[in-house]
Amino acid sequence: MSLSALYFGHVLHHRLLPRVHRFRYGVMALLLDLDQVDALHRHLRLFAHNRFNLYAFYDRDHGNGTNTDLKTQIQQQLAHQGIHLDNGKIILLCYPRILGFVFNPLSVYYCYDAKASLRAILYEVSNTFGERHSYLLPVSNSAQVMHEVDKCFYVSPFMPLDCRYRFRMQAPDNRIGVHIEQHHADSLMFRASFSGVRRPLNDRSLLQACFRYPLMTLKVVAGIHWEALRLWCKGLRIQPKPAPPSHSLTLACVPNSTATHTTATGTKKRNDGENAHETH
Repeated sequence: MSLSALYFGHVLHHRLLPRVHRFRYGVMALLLDLDQVDALHRHLRLFAHNRFNLYAFYDRDHGNGTNTDLKTQIQQQLAHQGIHLDNGKIILLCYPRILGFVFNPLSVYYCYDAKASLRAILYEVSNTFGERHSYLLPVSNSAQVMHEVDKCFYVSPFMPLDCRYRFRMQAPDNRIGVHIEQHHADSLMFRASFSGVRRPLNDRSLLQACFRYPLMTLKVVAGIHWEALRLWCKGLRIQPKPAPPSHSLTLACVPNSTATHTTATGTKKRNDGENAHETH
């Protein structure tokens, strides 16, 4: 069975503090085995790799923003943190370009070793200011992955920086789940989740997605700004934007454990966690 697939599902955002704010909308996500992208390009009429189509995947939309082979980039990032996959599979959960347009608030890389064991999850966050930051989540039990991490990357203008994330990841199967909580001053402030049901990645499913979620990626960006306006109307204050982190990668840890945090530049410090993701 091909590891590449589509997931039809919903994104849910629920803010609890300082004002209650909730929204839910339907989305389609693309799950790509990075070894299969060129084969999918050859065999699908409605999907292309680094070329315009109804649905497309461009390497430069991820990683360091270049056309360098994306799997090689991720392998190098993992190797710098002592995680070697021995050419195992890397599977990416993301939104595709639709008619040339995409914005991915979150892209998730599931990284397997040569024995098909999940070794790490790389969590790539982008903001609307053109910045990107990644969080590396080591995995020891692939049934359910839980990590904690301190916020260090500015995403939403309505979220403070001094927060901590707790998130729970479900490896791709017939269903998929990404669940995130944001805590501020020991209080639960925000929840976000994506849950979806697997569909085959073929032209028929892509056509169904086109009618079920028309212009979805454009609606994602429009929705971000619409929800921001609603928050502003509810009286939420805009948080000043700090400079982005000097390092491009943050290492997370398992809850209730003491870990060494290593940035991509090699600087180390003692901590019990690091960062994650939120939108509004």
